[in-house]
Amino acid sequence: MTLIDRLGGTVPRAPVTVELDDIQATVLRYRPEPYYGTHVMLHVADAGAGRELLRRLAPHVDSAADWWRAGQTWISVALTYAGLAALGVPQDSLDSFPEAFRTGMAARAAQLLDTGDNAPAHWDAPFGTGRIHLGISVFSDSEQAWRRTMDMARRQYQGFQGLTVLTEQDFGAQPGDLNPLGYKDSIGQPAIEGSGVDSLPGQGPAIKAGEFILGYPGEAGEPLPMPRPDVLGRNGTFAGLRKYQSRVATFNRFLREHAQTGQERELLAAKLVGRWRSGAPLTLAPAKDDPELGADPRRNNYFTYAGDPDGRDVPLGSHMRRMNPRDTNLAQLTDVNVHRIIRRSTTYGPPYDPNATSLQDDEAARGIYFLFISAKAMATMEFL
Repeated sequence: MTLIDRLGGTVPRAPVTVELDDIQATVLRYRPEPYYGTHVMLHVADAGAGRELLRRLAPHVDSAADWWRAGQTWISVALTYAGLAALGVPQDSLDSFPEAFRTGMAARAAQLLDTGDNAPAHWDAPFGTGRIHLGISVFSDSEQAWRRTMDMARRQYQGFQGLTVLTEQDFGAQPGDLNPLGYKDSIGQPAIEGSGVDSLPGQGPAIKAGEFILGYPGEAGEPLPMPRPDVLGRNGTFAGLRKYQSRVATFNRFLREHAQTGQERELLAAKLVGRWRSGAPLTLAPAKDDPELGADPRRNNYFTYAGDPDGRDVPLGSHMRRMNPRDTNLAQLTDVNVHRIIRRSTTYGPPYDPNATSLQDDEAARGIYFLFISAKAMATMEFL
């Protein structure tokens, strides 16, 4: 499903002022609904082999041209700081990258609140080891096309001396395109100035492209610093990949311990996020769910908090309101636009089970691979 499909065949067009042909599709293209895909993580032991792999992959990596119209199947590629070094990028270029990117998430666990059970010592291998050099992701709107594209991608990286596949993780939409806790997700993406599409109702004014794509002015009027040389950064971006284990049983037990009836439990679940599980926002449907509203992209994000300054309908601590306070009166950071992110969440494992309550249910391999995309992704992730 493309953006055109979601909006019933039309999108409000706007001028294109960014170089879409040189931007990877995943930066702007909405995740399909339904969707299928795979994340592949590789280690590069031989720089020549790694560079040859990139040469082979480059013709297959889709650009963001006509991103609002296209959306069948595409490939994206990302490199870590350790990967750039493994490929032989000169040290002066490596030194020009932001410190948080150079040190990596494991070294910045305190800033990310990755402590206790969430500390890097408990992360699934190979995450946090510094061994991941290159990531390949395939997104598709059909199982057949996904498998065909993955077969093609594997032919590019399998059999190479000097390349090791560390992990392959399949992902895909759950029934109703819900996440592992039963919520409709991927609502509320930011509108990006110059990307070719006007803001949808509720997105607010388009945010300067430089907040998301390197080489363009940001909200402060100037481009963010880019890695050297410019060709290494322009039209690129930074992405943070986070793998979240969803402890469904613990979540269900919390709802049952704090609400008596099924209706009360659903309201509590909505208060935690700010939306009903259908995607309908509490601001527009405070008393009961409205699935038709939740499914309508022209209405399900079209609201403010002007009538709820104290958080009685949408709690101030709810997930949605914390991630995007909109017009909430803030003591700090009154310019919300400087901390918006593009989100690409992908669900893995079995679907949400409302009856799951056991330790075994909690430990099932089920959760989300979450991509945070921004020209300053590291600082934005740590802030959020």
